[in-house]
Amino acid sequence: MHSPDVTAAVATIHHLPDEAATQRFGALLAPRLSGGLVIYLEGDLGAGKTTLARALIRALGHTGPVKSPTYSLVEVYVVSSLYLYHFDFYRFESPEEFLDAGFGEYFNKGAVCLVEWPERATGCVPLPDLRLRLRHEGQGRVLETVVDSPEGAQCLEGLASAWNAGNSSVMPVPR
Repeated sequence: MHSPDVTAAVATIHHLPDEAATQRFGALLAPRLSGGLVIYLEGDLGAGKTTLARALIRALGHTGPVKSPTYSLVEVYVVSSLYLYHFDFYRFESPEEFLDAGFGEYFNKGAVCLVEWPERATGCVPLPDLRLRLRHEGQGRVLETVVDSPEGAQCLEGLASAWNAGNSSVMPVPR
């Protein structure tokens, strides 16, 4: 996959006051995706990871059901000439389950991989280009975007200005 550029890690905070804001972020991110991206979706149960993924997949043009991969471990979507794999490793008891399932072959230049609970496959799942960290804050959520590679930075290029066109709640975080 891509080579991580940890020294260039940049984070930005987005305040998501409601589910509609989470969906809007996913819709704005969708057209910026390109093959080969690995995106970690991090956060506690109920933080909005699947909501964000669902909005992103719908914005790419998928009209069928968008299910959480909690039980199936991976849901596959072919959208906008991309293979998009949505993983959920919550049920893993050890990282080796990633290898046993043969998931390594899914991570390739022709695919976008969204990974929930990546820490449950540490050392086996490829490093991310982008980390989307969601957490509860009051009635809403906070989304921290962390760029881990030049490809991740390219994916987010222009997103902040598009987001700010409808919000004033974005703040860069020094690393």
